Amino acid sequence: MEQERRRLTADDWAAAALTALGEGGLAAVAVEPLAARLGTTKGSFYWHFTNREALIEAALALWEQRFTEATIATLAAEPDPVARLRLLFTRVTGDVGQNAVTVNVLASADHRLVAPVVRRVVQRRIDYVVGLFEEVGFPQAVARQRATLGYTSYVGHDELVARLPGVLPLEGAGELAGYIESVLDLLLYDAPAGRPSAPGA
Repeated sequence: MEQERRRLTADDWAAAALTALGEGGLAAVAVEPLAARLGTTKGSFYWHFTNREALIEAALALWEQRFTEATIATLAAEPDPVARLRLLFTRVTGDVGQNAVTVNVLASADHRLVAPVVRRVVQRRIDYVVGLFEEVGFPQAVARQRATLGYTSYVGHDELVARLPGVLPLEGAGELAGYIESVLDLLLYDAPAGRPSAPGA
């Protein structure tokens, strides 16, 4: 067991904290329960972190990396912006694990440690989607409107799925795919000439 404990890294603690945040919100990021989950003691925690706030910051940094930067990076290989929009909406809307973590992070957006991270992440996400609509050919003002509508629809969908499972009539795989297509149809209905009006067009 001592050998196992010595193998724990700061990343292990951050990942466990992020999981706890997704399960129970910010209050669930507590040292003793996390130590029990990891099969170690508080001594391991204090080897890597000075206090609970440092652990929260590490968990938020991991959330930002996993669910924003890594998602954006995986889309970089797709040259077509409409296809990237489709992949993005499909990935983030269908990822129930991401839903719970993000919903709980947003619920704590007024916390002094969480607020700056949430602001940065939301701005990064919206700016990225704005860029996709601009690549499609929309003027910047229109691209911002479409990106805002798309992003707020995603946030609302996640909130309902996480807080009220089973309430939405679109949670089956086929229904969800059809819903995403219909959303993109609306967002791209008047795409500039030379661009497809919908992802499947």
